[in-house]
Amino acid sequence: MPLSRLLLLGCIAVLPAAGLRADAPPALAAPPPAARPGVNRPAALPPATQPVPASAAATSDAAPGVPSLPVEVIARATARLKELVARQDALLATLSSGEADVDNVKRDIQTLLFDYDGLLQTYPTFVPAYVTYGLLLSKVGMRRESSMILLRANQLDPNLPLVKNQLGNYLAEEGEPVEAANYFIAAARLAPDEPLYHYQLGRLLAVARNDFLKSGLWTRQQVDVTMLDAFKRAAELAPDNITYAYGYAESFYELAEPRWDEALKVWGAMEDRAAPGLEKDTIRLQAANVLIKQKQFDHARLLLAAVTTGELAKQKQKLLDQLPANPEK
Repeated sequence: MPLSRLLLLGCIAVLPAAGLRADAPPALAAPPPAARPGVNRPAALPPATQPVPASAAATSDAAPGVPSLPVEVIARATARLKELVARQDALLATLSSGEADVDNVKRDIQTLLFDYDGLLQTYPTFVPAYVTYGLLLSKVGMRRESSMILLRANQLDPNLPLVKNQLGNYLAEEGEPVEAANYFIAAARLAPDEPLYHYQLGRLLAVARNDFLKSGLWTRQQVDVTMLDAFKRAAELAPDNITYAYGYAESFYELAEPRWDEALKVWGAMEDRAAPGLEKDTIRLQAANVLIKQKQFDHARLLLAAVTTGELAKQKQKLLDQLPANPEK
């Protein structure tokens, strides 16, 4: 029986996070916050996560404590893994092209999965193979099998932030945000300069706040402070990433006591850098929404008057409807 199937039968999908504190530094990926009436984000915003090339894991160095292999064995395992990665990349590219015979490609992918199983049976402690295979299983929709393979990679080498991140994603998608946070915290510790991990933790805390509070492991203050710090760190590490900037600006709304002035400051800085048109007008809508919360109606009305992008007309009108009648002059 293929190794991935054996792992699936022999493991329970409860991924322990022993030794990780819930109040530690950041990082995860959860569904985006629900859009607020009248201030939806533009559809053109980039995704929160970027795909990781399958070949990235093929060059991973072994960490201290990982079972060592003779140099010649590593060379053979690496060469075989590179062959599989090349096939994998070609198959996925063909599948995404829209011109492939889907049944043939699926059959070839199934063969590839069996070949990965064979590689792991031959080299059962070769960590890069587990990482690459686990990522592939996730891409083809075998999420549970992927988590089992990546859990084994995590056991062999606990110092791989990419693996921590993927396990955190799986747990978040399975409705286990508190457990997921531990993996993203660990990922951020291992790669503190990777903005994605910080941003994901911030999103998780914002979306699943009640789950953290119900767990009894987090106070509202801990959730707020950690969420805000996570979004801020992501925005600092990637200042040109509009998704991270949006997350940071909106995080001030999510606090137990919203900080409207600070949110407005962030929106103002973003407006200065934004491209004219949809991007700048969307930010203006966000800033106008904050001004309405602060009852700065005249300022909000002036800002909304500057929004001219047609596709934002409905969102603009929703905010205009919240303004008091303009007094007669």
